[in-house]
Amino acid sequence: MGEHETYAVFLHSGALEALGEAIKPYLSDGPAGTHIQCTGVDTGGAFCEMKLTSKNSAGKDVELELMVPTAMIRLIVSITDGEGGFGFA
Repeated sequence: MGEHETYAVFLHSGALEALGEAIKPYLSDGPAGTHIQCTGVDTGGAFCEMKLTSKNSAGKDVELELMVPTAMIRLIVSITDGEGGFGFA
């Protein structure tokens, strides 16, 4: 199995409040806190672009792109492992 790189993007608490219900479907909870788990991140502009894999209403895998203002980002953690998972031991 090849290695997969996954990113955990942590937002400022004020950003979570400002984005409200719109951001909730994309959030994951973990021991390190609430974050967005994604397969790609581009911070090269005013917006941070994140690539996520999700399921549509028919249950099919879809790739989507989520963009938030870069100023809303608190921390980005890059994780590389054989499983593509995210967590702490």
